[in-house]
Amino acid sequence: KKSDNYDDVGFNSFFKTGWKRFYLKWYGESHPSAMNLCPRTTELLQGIGTVKAAMFATLPPGAKLVRHRDPYAGSYRYHLGLDTPNDDGCYIDVDGEKYSWRDGEAVIFDETYIHYAANTTEHNRIILFCDVERPLKYRWATAFNRWFSRNVMAAAAAPNDANDKTGGINRLFTRIYKIRERGKALKKRNRTRYYLEKWAVVAALLLFFIYI
Repeated sequence: KKSDNYDDVGFNSFFKTGWKRFYLKWYGESHPSAMNLCPRTTELLQGIGTVKAAMFATLPPGAKLVRHRDPYAGSYRYHLGLDTPNDDGCYIDVDGEKYSWRDGEAVIFDETYIHYAANTTEHNRIILFCDVERPLKYRWATAFNRWFSRNVMAAAAAPNDANDKTGGINRLFTRIYKIRERGKALKKRNRTRYYLEKWAVVAALLLFFIYI
């Protein structure tokens, strides 16, 4: 399903276009919910050290993912078709090259290039979606990449249910989003007050960074 509590900053914007997911792991140990519901899959993934993150991802009929590029260059993206339309009307476009998912077939690509996806068919698309560690030339770069994935990427972990861990970045995002919702409501009621409060906050932050 999509996130219920604005606790998935990485994929929050995609929920509006039909994206749904079930996390198996996210730059750390497997999610407890996944170990309970998908024991064999999580066992297989735990045996592949270069798989840093994994989920089941759906793209329902009529859904799409907007043009974007992922900011983290420490991994490659792997897709394995599980239950797909097997039709060119369900596709992903990476840097101008189009690929259509097929059951049992895999594709790997560099997600730092602009990519987008759409499902124009009447059949759901379900894939296994993984982040695979990018091979790097230098040992120090590999060591830094692994540190970054353990300490920064892991902080973006999002839960499937209440028993799963929510990373620090997503806990902060939940609070920020509540402030944003309050701002939207205020803007509807009183635009003048909204802009006064907005610029007061901006000015306070500028003064803070000038004098610290």
